[in-house]
Amino acid sequence: MSEKIPFVTKELVEEIAKTYPTPFHIYDERAIRENARRLKAAFAWNAGYKEFFAVKATPNPYILQILKEEGCGTDCSSMTELMMSEAVGITGEDIMFSSNDTPEGEFTKASQLGAYINLDDYTMIDFLKEECGIPETVFCRYNPGGVYEVSNGIMDNPGDSKYGMTKEQMVDAYRRLQKLGAKKFGIHSFLVSNTVTNDYYPMLARTLFELAVELKERTGAHIAYINLSGGIGIPYRPDQQENDIALIGEGVRKAFEEILVPAGMGDVAVFTELGRFMLAPYGHLVTRAIHEKHTYKEYIGVDACAANLMRPAMYGAYHHITVLGKENAPCDHKYDVAGALCENNDKFAIDRMLPEIERGDYLVIHDTGAHGFAMGYNYNGKLRSAELLLCEDGSVKQIRRAETPEDYFATFDFSGFFGR
Repeated sequence: MSEKIPFVTKELVEEIAKTYPTPFHIYDERAIRENARRLKAAFAWNAGYKEFFAVKATPNPYILQILKEEGCGTDCSSMTELMMSEAVGITGEDIMFSSNDTPEGEFTKASQLGAYINLDDYTMIDFLKEECGIPETVFCRYNPGGVYEVSNGIMDNPGDSKYGMTKEQMVDAYRRLQKLGAKKFGIHSFLVSNTVTNDYYPMLARTLFELAVELKERTGAHIAYINLSGGIGIPYRPDQQENDIALIGEGVRKAFEEILVPAGMGDVAVFTELGRFMLAPYGHLVTRAIHEKHTYKEYIGVDACAANLMRPAMYGAYHHITVLGKENAPCDHKYDVAGALCENNDKFAIDRMLPEIERGDYLVIHDTGAHGFAMGYNYNGKLRSAELLLCEDGSVKQIRRAETPEDYFATFDFSGFFGR
């Protein structure tokens, strides 16, 4: 098995830990910027192309600011994500509001910001109309149903997904929205997550481009935008082949030229809403070994837990681990790497072959830059860690402080206990 290389060294982590104790999440600014530029270059053939970064993946204003500087907008799905985007100066058509089961007031906020609004369901048309009116540009989310296959097999089952409308609902939605004053339309679809194949986006593009031609013919709607959403994944395992974003962009271009251009729709803008691809490889969870246990298995206890990274506990996700300073040592010890939660699934690795780990060793858990800190929680009274940024000049900046017990207790009203 090949090896993943951390972007931090043992010496750097030891220095960082003097100021910011483990555990902490740290992000690599230089790599984030370089990846954003690769993505932009891959779709430069489309004049209207824009990436709307999925805020849910890494909701931190410092990260959003970096991506804003690289020309990205934001994909928001809640009130607070809209507020965070606004706070860093991302407004107007630099926001895609793609929500579902939308609470009252959130469409109003999106409308006030001038964001694109993406409707997940036909019934949301009247909800939007009554709350804040129908904007001139509206997106609708499509769900083709059935299973979705690429060359290497079945990827997912959109028919079981709660997202999106059927084709006939899309037709009815466009007709009704035109009657209510909408002038321009977008198509959006999110079918699968974390694909490690260059086939997915081009195949999705063909599906949506063909749909766009059909919708134009059946409804007369002016379709100006097609949003491929997310789904491009990363190789969490070191033996997986990473996606080639240039090849993916070329595959989408080919589909565009073959389907939309002959239909007189060569001015359609292509959008993406990537989160994992944009950030995951460029974040580490750094933790320290604090205990060892020898029973029926060999355990290493670390000072991080599932509250800092939920994915392994939630669905057995693999995250590669590097023991800093022992990168070249033989992986001849089998460990479960565990946290301190009172849950047996609080494990970052099970039966993982690693170098011998001693108390005090620093471990890097890879690919936590997206859906890492963002999915944190406070079970067992655990406090969320700091987030740090490894800046382009080599300095380290705290971009979110670690939680304190005062934060944990801040939402309680203790008057009934201490006012007696």
